[in-house]
Order: sequence, then C-alpha cells, then structure tokens
Amino acid sequence: MVQQRLPGMSQHPKVVEVMHRAIDEYGAGSGGSRNIGGTHAHYSALEASLAEWHHKEAALVFPTGYSSNDATLRCLLRLLPDPIVLSDELNHASIINGICSTKAERKTFRHNDVAHLEELLAGQPLDRPKIVVFESVYSMDGDVAPIEEIVKLAHEFNALTYLDEVHAIGMYGPRGAGIAADLNVDHLVDIIQGTMAKAIGVIGGYITGSTTLIDAVRSFASGFIFTTSLPPAVVAACHASVEHLKTSTAERDALQSKTAHLRTALEGAGIEVMPCSTTHVLPVLVGDAELCKQSAARLLDLHGIYLQPINSPTVPVGTERFRVNVTPNHSDEDIAHLVRALDEVFTHFGLHRRTA
Repeated sequence: MVQQRLPGMSQHPKVVEVMHRAIDEYGAGSGGSRNIGGTHAHYSALEASLAEWHHKEAALVFPTGYSSNDATLRCLLRLLPDPIVLSDELNHASIINGICSTKAERKTFRHNDVAHLEELLAGQPLDRPKIVVFESVYSMDGDVAPIEEIVKLAHEFNALTYLDEVHAIGMYGPRGAGIAADLNVDHLVDIIQGTMAKAIGVIGGYITGSTTLIDAVRSFASGFIFTTSLPPAVVAACHASVEHLKTSTAERDALQSKTAHLRTALEGAGIEVMPCSTTHVLPVLVGDAELCKQSAARLLDLHGIYLQPINSPTVPVGTERFRVNVTPNHSDEDIAHLVRALDEVFTHFGLHRRTA
C-alpha cells in the first residue's frame, strides 16, 4: 500500500494559488512601510484572521517572528513607567534582544520554575508595571511551559503576560491556535506572539492582544514603523494557510502520529530522545560539539539526510544535540531511513546509547 503524502503548507495548492493570484493583482513588491504605502486589503484580512484565531481584539503582522518579539518588547518596555520584565532563562534570542535593548529592570526566572517566578513577583510592588515573558514550546528541549500556573500567578501579582507560541502555532490546540488555546487559557494571556515561517509555511511574525495594546505598538514600535512591509503575495499566502489550518486537522493528526512513530523507532534503535521533550521537537543528545558537526556531515554525505547540529552558544556546552522534527509529509520509509542512518552514525562515532 502506497502512503499518501500531505503537501507541506509552503507547497499547499491553496497557498500557492492565492500567492500567484496576488502577484498578478499587486505585483511583487509591498510599496513601502505599513504606515505609508505598505498596507493593503490582504493585511486587513490576515490580521483579522489572526486575532480571531487567538480570541483577541486585534493583531499586528511584522516581517519576521524575530522582529515581532524584538520590536514589541522594546516598545512596551519603553512606554511603561518604570517597568520590570521577568523572563524565562531559556527564552529565544529575539526576546532577550528586545528586553536588553531597553533600560528596563529585568530578572530571569529559572526555566519553567513557577516557584522562582512567584518569589520574584512577590518582591515587587503590586502597582509596578510588570511583564512576564515566556514560551509555550521551547525549541531546543521540546518541553512545554506550565502556562496555566504562570498566567494565574501573573494575574495574582498584577502582571502582564507575553507568550511566544512560535513552536506551537498550527500544530497544537483547537484549530491549531497553540498550547494556550489547547488549555483554554488563551483568553487570559495578554499578548500572544507567533510566526508564519514554521507550521504556516511562509514568513512573517505577529502579535495579538487588546485593541489598545496593538495600537500602541503600531504607533510607537520603531521596528514596525521604519521597515518595509511584507509583499501582498506573501500576506495572502499566510492568510490562506492560516484559514486552511483552522479547519483541517489532517496535518496536525499526521504530525502527532509520525512523531510518536519516530520516537518509538529511535528508542528501538537505542537512540535516546532527551527526556525533557514532550512535543514534536525531538532532541537527540550528542554531547560534543566536534562530534555533533562530524555526525551531521556524515548523515548528509553518506545517507543524504540533513539534521540540524545544535552547538553552543545555542545550547550549553556538553548538551550539543540534533534537533529532529518529522513532518506530515514524511513517509514511514523516510522515518526508517533516518533511524538506520542515525544508528550507523552513532555506531561509527561511538556516541552515547540509551541504556535499559
């Protein structure tokens, strides 16, 4: 029996058709920055769709996910009077850069440690502006934040919550709206940020929140105001992809099924997925930067497989790894080929194996 492969969203017929149509209608370029000539009908449709997806009043689209984090956090921390930001220690570089580009006081809480976050929040005046910044799925470990506990704690201490759902968008929750939606707490999160460069399959980043908050970022974030907007064809493609993922469960079901299949196959070969992972992100520990690089090269040259070697400073020294992600359009034979190749490479380099 031949397996039917699902098209990736970057190649989905609905997405490609809409993109071609927008090029014919608008041409290739955007026309300028959003506030001058770069806003068009496709932007209005996409932002309305994203806001509805996350049960928010409004949304704002940026050229990339990095810029949406960086520009939004810079803006808010400059607008608020004497703010303090509390950031998970494993937050993405875009979050860190946005925070560190301001003079706002910042404190880092231990990864997913609600007790430590509570200790930090309790040390602040109740009326001081506070933002708790964290992610839902952490991209290097594949673990999930205790979102419900963090949101509850933030409300107790009068703090805003800023949740990066980049690695969950399209893949988790009802209609693919993310982990917070899956837990039915998305309406309690003040700002939800996402990307359209991963599961959505195109490019761009966005934030969703109240109309007042979105208008503030639109009006004062230099990273939004002074940059060229996305071309109409890209925005139209993003909108088509989001709308498809709202109604189609086939891609999400296939991702979860194939992820479970790959986990089982790796375990059967004695290749350990790091125990922190509970999602589709499967980190496989190598533990040595040079061996990680050499192993990746051997996988590509000998087996025709590309895996991302993740070395310091992205992860701590001694935890170098492969970050393995299966997709809905990988077949069972693709998975078997990957496991055989990893088995050969691990044997060749004498890499650590799972012990019973």
